[in-house]
Amino acid sequence: MTTTPSASPGGTTKAGRRARSRSKLKRRISGVLALGVALLGAGALYAGFVPEPQTAQASDTSALLQKGEQLYNNTCVTCHGQNLEGVKDRGPSLVGVGSAASYFQLSTGRMPLAAQTAEANRKPAKFTPEEIDAIDAYIQAHGGGKEKPTETGEALRGDDPARGGELFRLNCANCHSFTGRGGALSSGKFAPELEGVTEDQIYTAMLTGPENMPVFGDRQLTPAEKKDIIAYIKSVSDGNNNPGGNALGGLGPISEGLIGWIVGIAALVGVTLWIGAKA
Repeated sequence: MTTTPSASPGGTTKAGRRARSRSKLKRRISGVLALGVALLGAGALYAGFVPEPQTAQASDTSALLQKGEQLYNNTCVTCHGQNLEGVKDRGPSLVGVGSAASYFQLSTGRMPLAAQTAEANRKPAKFTPEEIDAIDAYIQAHGGGKEKPTETGEALRGDDPARGGELFRLNCANCHSFTGRGGALSSGKFAPELEGVTEDQIYTAMLTGPENMPVFGDRQLTPAEKKDIIAYIKSVSDGNNNPGGNALGGLGPISEGLIGWIVGIAALVGVTLWIGAKA
């Protein structure tokens, strides 16, 4: 006698229901696995295309700004104001000066300034390079202005010191002399000597025009021309311009001609006296 499978009122057998239930379970498991694979793939792609150094760099910048703000509030706020707006009869506004100007003033020791004078003298820097970078970053972030170049040191020296010499004589020699020895100006002011000045300081000085120096923007002197001027200055300073021995003050052909004339006249007088004594 044959047994027929029991059927539900709708005509569906128990075996069919179990098969459909297993099929649904498989589909759900497959969907969960596919979703997991997709999430893992998305995470891998995100990690690959959004590297961690960006977050680290943002954190480093924030720490640098906080350090710069602390240094500014401790050493600069009395003269330059809480919001870089300046203080009357004490210090000018720093809004718009930028990190290039603050770097020049701080790295050359001209700031902080003990008292207002006609000319701020170069002195040993009061801050470390790291502290100067922090103050520069704070001033740049809150006041804007011309930024210090990303290149530094010998990277700021051009490849054509000869062209740099021509540009220096046209634009700089009137105040700094032909070999960068400086000179006196009116009203107690002077053009400083360029001996021992770093490439970064020369470039930022041309970029910002501190005190009596004019600003040499990129329209007046291109970045390449500025670098050539730096190459020329370095070729005639730091002991590089005395192949014959004594620099004679480094004032150029005038001092050399004067010494030659004095020595020549003295020699002629000596020879004349010697001839007269023999006669």
